[in-house]
Amino acid sequence: MVQTVTADRLVIAGVELRSRLFLGTGKYADNETMLGALEASGCEVVTVALRRLDLDDPKKKTILDVIDWKRFRILPNTAGCRTADEAIRIARLARSMGLSEWVKLEVIPDPRYLFPDPEETLKAARSLVTEGFKVLPYINADPVLAKKLEEIGTVTVMPLGSPIGSAQGLQTLQQIRIIIDQAKVPVVVDAGIGSPSDAALAMEIGAHAVLVNTAIALAQDPQLMAEAIAGGVEAGRKAYSAGLIPKGERASPSSPTEGISRPAG
Repeated sequence: MVQTVTADRLVIAGVELRSRLFLGTGKYADNETMLGALEASGCEVVTVALRRLDLDDPKKKTILDVIDWKRFRILPNTAGCRTADEAIRIARLARSMGLSEWVKLEVIPDPRYLFPDPEETLKAARSLVTEGFKVLPYINADPVLAKKLEEIGTVTVMPLGSPIGSAQGLQTLQQIRIIIDQAKVPVVVDAGIGSPSDAALAMEIGAHAVLVNTAIALAQDPQLMAEAIAGGVEAGRKAYSAGLIPKGERASPSSPTEGISRPAG
């Protein structure tokens, strides 16, 4: 499906989204705090890790029971999967539960640094696209891999800014710039965003959206931080649309210098 991205519209898999901020649902102190942050952020897309839900007891409530499905678009993700086969299985489970054909694809075999596996991600994406899923793959900031995923039919690419939960900001800034420059699908910066300024920077360089979890969930006031990061996203996108001036090597006077009288020598 052709993706449409303009300064004022974000369309993914034929769905127009008003908010360019996606939120995760992990690490919150409780469901009430999470729901307050989701509401304060103004987000529409909310990710849920199916492998981390207790689905064995049908009477036990999960995050899926407390989130308003009419208010938010649930984006199931395959967090916790270490291989392509595991990720494919979880995506199929999400579909069978009636969640969505959208899936955030994560294949992460390394428990220490949590970097995604490029080969297994590409393998899983190829299979899921063939089965009709709308795949949003989480990847290292690798322009070559991003292009390959786009070419097989993923509806976005989601490069990391820095390791998950690290709050290190955009350590992969230059690679993300290249991905954005080459992409014909929306680019969602995911992982490492720790502050509103990080989110604003991602948007200023042309990212179409950002996904944030830890920076909001572990803030002293998650609701206020959600509002702050939403403000950063909005400001950054407006700046990108307005056209940022290039950085200069020298000072440039703000007022015109023509016609200014000079003191007599």
